[in-house]
Amino acid sequence: MTKLRVGVIGAGTISQVEHIPNIVALGDLFDLAGVADPSATARQFVTETWGVFCYEAPDQLFDQKLDAVVIAAPDPLHHELVMAALARGLHVFCEKPLCYSPEEIAEIFAARDAAGCVVQVGYMKRFDPAYREALAALPGTAQTLRQVSVEVHDPDAWPFIAHSRTKFGNDVSEALKQDAGRKKQAQIERAFGRPLPKLASGGFSSVYSSALVHDVNAVHGLLDAIGVPDGEVVGGQIFAGGDGGQGTVRLLGGQALWTMTHLTVPKLAEYRERITLYFDDAMLELEFPSPYLNHHPTRLTVKKSDGHTLSSNHIRPGYKEAFVEELRGFWSAIVDGEPVVNRPEHAARDQKLLIALTNRYLETV
Repeated sequence: MTKLRVGVIGAGTISQVEHIPNIVALGDLFDLAGVADPSATARQFVTETWGVFCYEAPDQLFDQKLDAVVIAAPDPLHHELVMAALARGLHVFCEKPLCYSPEEIAEIFAARDAAGCVVQVGYMKRFDPAYREALAALPGTAQTLRQVSVEVHDPDAWPFIAHSRTKFGNDVSEALKQDAGRKKQAQIERAFGRPLPKLASGGFSSVYSSALVHDVNAVHGLLDAIGVPDGEVVGGQIFAGGDGGQGTVRLLGGQALWTMTHLTVPKLAEYRERITLYFDDAMLELEFPSPYLNHHPTRLTVKKSDGHTLSSNHIRPGYKEAFVEELRGFWSAIVDGEPVVNRPEHAARDQKLLIALTNRYLETV
């Protein structure tokens, strides 16, 4: 079996809890060649925990004769790191958001095609067994769809990683932090063609692009499965000091409505994330656990009605981990030429919608 020599850029929460241990566990598919992170504390922890050599800078990692790279660095660094990897002929797995603007993603299209490499975006929900089953179990059609509802309440990771062995440093230089902040603002301005007010800028980059983007991508996949085209954004709000984001999309000329809300509840140790599709005589609901809770399967429920008779079916297709399966998918796309499940094209479509939501919000303030 072909083993890919892979490096990881970024040793933050997602890498320490998921990507690094998962790559190590998939030792038949991957050889973890190293991890790059500017924090000496994080580098020491990774080396002590997984026996992996660490580097301070991505360029040092790129020099280790890699086949591929997993990018889990801060969001404003994604574009430059993806482009640098593709320039070296490396396959790329990059966490979401791939970039803030469709224009930056288009540059990645071109570089990917020129290099002949795989680029996969970290939308792990597409690999969730319950989500994949939902695509096959949708109990209606475009003609019978009435509403799509997304509701997320999230305290962030802290309640769900307390049992994991992690260590995060505060020893990254101020110069690097300030540089990332400048890049972030420049990229947001590029996405909108103008500077944004502070609340809009923060809401777009956090609650929309870093959080709700998962559900936007997942719903796009569900709508594609029943042939529903992209709709018209008719509402968008950023609220709760930037911790909340809401959006409304008119589908099928008003036959159906897609509503979505994501709210950070910072001191409530409970996670709730639901995607529900309502049809004339049926509904399908996906209820996701916190993504950091391994072996907590997503709950898939399909309800149908025949007159007064209601049937409810809870479907559990297995206990495979979405974070593990997306790495398997990355390997299969590179080695076996399997289709890339999460392409940059998907990310561009998602960001276009999130930009439209933000613009709708700006029209109201």
